[in-house]
Amino acid sequence: MKVILLSDVKKVGKKGQVLEVADGYARNFLISKGLAVQATAKSMEILEDQNEEARQNAKELEAQAIALKEKLKGITLEFTLNSKNGKVFGSVSTKQIAEELNKKFNIHVDKRKFIDTDPIAGLGYSTVKAELYKNVIGEIKCHIKEKA
Repeated sequence: MKVILLSDVKKVGKKGQVLEVADGYARNFLISKGLAVQATAKSMEILEDQNEEARQNAKELEAQAIALKEKLKGITLEFTLNSKNGKVFGSVSTKQIAEELNKKFNIHVDKRKFIDTDPIAGLGYSTVKAELYKNVIGEIKCHIKEKA
């Protein structure tokens, strides 16, 4: 029996996949648990509509990420750290960078999306990279200066 999976099923397939499975397995497990529907002409049409909607949504999200990447190019975040005789005490974490972006520019970047996860522990200018969307990487400039 041909079925369309409504959610991921371990060792069977992923959501939206059209599969040929045993009739009993389809009726007694997949369909009864709401994990799949029988592949009819109408259900295939609905699946195509959902796939098209998902493609449009992905394009929209990618366009937003590219716009955000351009916006981040013109931003430099300022941080101050304690230092004495050229030795720096403390560091700037990705969490602090994400909070500063949100507070000053109302830009939301998840701290887990940063690629350079090491804290910045030196004075001067640094660039931190964050994955805004698949294959869209934004760069955030940070200026770390000495506390006066």
